[in-house]
Amino acid sequence: MTETTLKQKTAKGLFWGGISSGAQQLLGVAFGIYLARMLTADDYGLIGMLAIFTGIVNTIINSGFSIALINKKDASEKDYNAVFWFSFFMGLSLYIILFFCAPSIARFYERPELTLISRVLFIGFFLGCIGLVPYTIMSKQLKVKEQSIINIIAILISGITGIFLAFKGFAYWALVAQNALYSSLLSIQAYIISPWKPTFYINFHPLKKLFSFSVKLFITNIFVQISGNFLSVLVGKLYNATQLGYYTQGQKWMGMGNMFIGGMISSVAQPILVQVNEEKERQVNVFRKMIRFGAFISFPLMLGLAFVSREFILITIREKWLPSIPFLQLFCIWGAFAYLSALFTNLIYTHGKSNIYMYITIAIGLLQLLTVVLLHRLGIFSMVIGYLFVYFISLFVWQYYVRRLIGLRLRDTLRDISPYLFITLVCFLITWFLTKNIINLYLLLISKIIISGILYLLILKMSNSTIFKESMNFLFMKKNRSVMK
Repeated sequence: MTETTLKQKTAKGLFWGGISSGAQQLLGVAFGIYLARMLTADDYGLIGMLAIFTGIVNTIINSGFSIALINKKDASEKDYNAVFWFSFFMGLSLYIILFFCAPSIARFYERPELTLISRVLFIGFFLGCIGLVPYTIMSKQLKVKEQSIINIIAILISGITGIFLAFKGFAYWALVAQNALYSSLLSIQAYIISPWKPTFYINFHPLKKLFSFSVKLFITNIFVQISGNFLSVLVGKLYNATQLGYYTQGQKWMGMGNMFIGGMISSVAQPILVQVNEEKERQVNVFRKMIRFGAFISFPLMLGLAFVSREFILITIREKWLPSIPFLQLFCIWGAFAYLSALFTNLIYTHGKSNIYMYITIAIGLLQLLTVVLLHRLGIFSMVIGYLFVYFISLFVWQYYVRRLIGLRLRDTLRDISPYLFITLVCFLITWFLTKNIINLYLLLISKIIISGILYLLILKMSNSTIFKESMNFLFMKKNRSVMK
């Protein structure tokens, strides 16, 4: 593939990834605001208590085969068919197990209503496995536009359903229906739209070729889900659903912003890096450009959300959610750098080093678990600070192994991200000074967004930023093409 073609594919993928993620997050914000106003922290806490089961089951169903298929350049119909039927039977088996385990889950949290909630919510796991392979094939073929349509339709229908149920007074069932419908609709649409369909010839032999790579991802991702959701379990058990609701609400808003950035970059990162895997210098250049593009987008958006978090929460979901603001700000600081972790791990995938990914992730996860246990007596906020601090330490570990693979030094990464971080912080400092005497919340929120946004773009333009110029050129090219049509 020529440099121009690769650049065009990357730009197109980032564009449609941005459209998809942006539309999803705008819809998510709209639905999230309404639901947060209608529902209580206890309602959100009940769903948060099941997050660890959601993550683990989805990981088991996938078993790392999705990434293995993307990484395998010569993946065959037999490979796809074997993975489809494996995930299908695994999803069905896990749902049956969880169906009968639901009363035990309810007893653990001492919330009887979790029995029925679990049995309904977990239906989405089984239905979700149907679209795993079709969606993976679309990712492999960089069909980001088709994936965008699927994602937007799923979030629109599930969100409207959730709002309707909340309006009718169904409380936490609004969240249950929204979550279950979203995963189910994603899967069903992918299955319908994808030209690939499974055959009824069931042969799991091809899985052996994928197993050595995927098994390490499987073990690692199981551990990721445990360490990633252990904090929710601890909060739900030691405190109550209301406190967990504040925690998950802050995490949710950060997650929406992070999904916009991650969705845009992840839609192209691994497929593109796989295509240039045999050209080290070219891969380094492509990878560094992704780092700069991520910094260009991530720092102003994620740190900006932390900057306006108080006004945002008070205006959108009201005073009852004020305790979630510190959590939101902490998660946003991590979220600004989270794209780096995603890029580093994607690069490690493309080099087939799933063993490195496994060892590092398990070590980091164990350190996080130890940190949370040691800090739990100091309160929820202290636990979150310690938990996220370990995340930041992990970036240096990932960077070390990326350097071993492609020669990218830490100072190169810092050189790529530091200008955007510095400009972002300067813009927020100037904006804070100009708006500190504004009392009206609405005027303050709008002023912060507009002033900091204009300053950021002006400074990038004046500094002759390459990423800024290329992004603007691509957007104007798209606009001119649409006008000509």
